[in-house]
Amino acid sequence: MPFQFVLPTTSSFSFSSSFTSESHPSLPLNASTHRGVVRDALKKFKRLPVSSQAQTLPSIISKVNAYLPYVFAIDAGLGRASQQGEEINVVLTSTPAMEWRPTISGNIVPGREIPRTKIQSLEYDLIFTLSALGYAHTLLARASLHPLYVTSGALVSTQERTTAITTATKHLLDAASIHDYLARRTEALLAPSPCVDISQSTTRAMASLALAEATLLAVLKDDPYPAVVAQDRNENDREWMYKAPDIPKVRAHLFARLCLAAADHAAQASSLCQQIRGNGASKVNDELLRYLEDFRMTSRARACRFFGIDAELSGQTGNALGWLRCGLQELGFEPREAKKGLSLSRMRKDWSERREDRKVEKGTNWGSDAGKLEETRVIEMLETKWTKANDTMMTQAIPSTATLLSSLPSGRDIHTIKSYQPPELTRQSLESMRALPDRADDYGGEQPSSDDDERTATKTPVGAYPGTPDNYRGESSRSYY
Repeated sequence: MPFQFVLPTTSSFSFSSSFTSESHPSLPLNASTHRGVVRDALKKFKRLPVSSQAQTLPSIISKVNAYLPYVFAIDAGLGRASQQGEEINVVLTSTPAMEWRPTISGNIVPGREIPRTKIQSLEYDLIFTLSALGYAHTLLARASLHPLYVTSGALVSTQERTTAITTATKHLLDAASIHDYLARRTEALLAPSPCVDISQSTTRAMASLALAEATLLAVLKDDPYPAVVAQDRNENDREWMYKAPDIPKVRAHLFARLCLAAADHAAQASSLCQQIRGNGASKVNDELLRYLEDFRMTSRARACRFFGIDAELSGQTGNALGWLRCGLQELGFEPREAKKGLSLSRMRKDWSERREDRKVEKGTNWGSDAGKLEETRVIEMLETKWTKANDTMMTQAIPSTATLLSSLPSGRDIHTIKSYQPPELTRQSLESMRALPDRADDYGGEQPSSDDDERTATKTPVGAYPGTPDNYRGESSRSYY
């Protein structure tokens, strides 16, 4: 967690080919220039290895934020609105034509890239751009949290852990704000969206998901148990030789209700995505749907764990163990003593844990289970400890899971989604664009419409001789991005 989105890519587009402005003649040219910068940044980001992408995310966010005031100005000019006290007049001269490659739609042919979607509206181009910005904020939150899950290096200090979680929470709330704005904006659209990625249900679901992830981070910041489990698995840790890990008391009941709120938001997001019926590209991809369901299960299991901690602090060890069994049931696992001897599910779980650890170390596609394995480790650690105490000292009866789950309270929210404010150009920028453009708006005009098919034509492809004609370059010259 958070979900590893893929940033969409787009084709080149010249605003002057479809828009003119009498009040600010240079506005279309400047918009084309900044859009071209965003396009190039998204292409370069896509071609980087996954482990190297995180360091370029701040640059992408900065470039998108620099482009948005221009496209919002054109959008305002179409309605003869004003910015900074200046009226903007923009006229549509022809239907715009650009392309975007969806990233969360289902794939018609498994293993192959989703085809590009043709966009003939500035509105949908703006929605795609803002969606990319929201995904970039989520990916930056992932990058901030990654050091907390690495067990091969030095332990993260308490201050560094708090800083990482606070930074990730800020980025997730920014993403939620952007997606919420898009959901409200798409409600006013009468025509159906050209693809699932920018539909009203999807944007609302992404806002709920980002809010759910931010809510669960509010719990993680003061939850000592995942850090204790990670410390126990860290091969470089030597602290166990001279002191036991510090486990401060937590506000267990409050944290449990926060987890239930996160589960409710994830369930809402999952329901919205599943409402989109269809096959292939006309539905949300299965990977995102699985993540939403895993996130809901993890949040409910964590809530059960905190109810168990609250019971154990009150001396009710039997109830505490019952809540831990509720947590394992929510995760889809069985208690250790439920099966004797070898268990296929237990072997499969151990293999999944090792595979997830390798993903974390490599920094590729980690957390795709929304934290299920991590939460299972914490619950099993507490179950072993409390079972020993209950068998030797307390000897209390363990209530059934059905009885405990029927007493779950409602969730409690801690965050609210702030309203996203569309950026505006400064007065100085608007005044400078009253002059006529100093060059032709032909950015990308001679380039292919593909968002990522550009290759250097002077390079000789592998397997071809230098004298091979340009119209025959072999299979190696094709782009599979």
